[in-house]
This record gives sequence, structure tokens and C-alpha cells, in this order.
Amino acid sequence: MKKLTLLLLALLLASCYDQERKCTDFKIGKFEFSQEIDGKKQTSIFTRTENLQIETFNGKTDTATVRWVNDCEFILEKLHPKTMQEKKAISMKILYTKDNSYTFEYSFVGDAKKQRGIVTKIE
Repeated sequence: MKKLTLLLLALLLASCYDQERKCTDFKIGKFEFSQEIDGKKQTSIFTRTENLQIETFNGKTDTATVRWVNDCEFILEKLHPKTMQEKKAISMKILYTKDNSYTFEYSFVGDAKKQRGIVTKIE
């Protein structure tokens, strides 16, 4: 009985915890995304408007269209893809926000394998 009470209390407390999701604060602006690739920290900087995202990574700049599905989800499609891989649209979903950053989940549209990252708004 004591275990059941503790379990119910834990579930009640967990259900009261609601992570912040102020997605509209991150629709436009200048952002930074860092990730580790082959043991090295790589950083890209991008500017997002309502309809475009312009990203610079390793000295190369790419532009993609942004199509918002709802306030927290959007689809990115490169404007000038050079390979079949670049032609694939990317689904982005903001999971939660905190101060000047958001945690997101992304994958190629239709792909079940999802990855996560954290983006920081710098302007």
C-alpha cells in the first residue's frame, strides 16, 4: 500500500511539472547551434525570418525555406540543393524553451530516426 501511495504521489508531482514552450519567441532572429562531429565541436550561425533560414557552417552559406506547421513545428527545404540528400526536407519541432534557448527534435520528413539539439538565440 505504501508503494502505491508513493507511486501515485510521484505521478501527481510529475504531471504538475509543465515545461515552458514559448515557441513564438524563436520564430525569427539570429541563432547559434553547436554539435559535436567526429569529436570536434562544430557551430553554425543562422538567421531566420518568417519564411527563410540563412545558415553559415564551415564558411559555407545555405538558404532554406521555412514553412511553419504550427507555432512549434516547421519544415526546412533548401532553396538550391546540390545532392539528393540536400533535397530532403527536414522536420523541426521545438520541444521546450528556456530563457534564450530551445531544445528541438529534428529528422528528415518521413524518417523515424529523430535527433535532438539545443539552439541559442543570440539576437
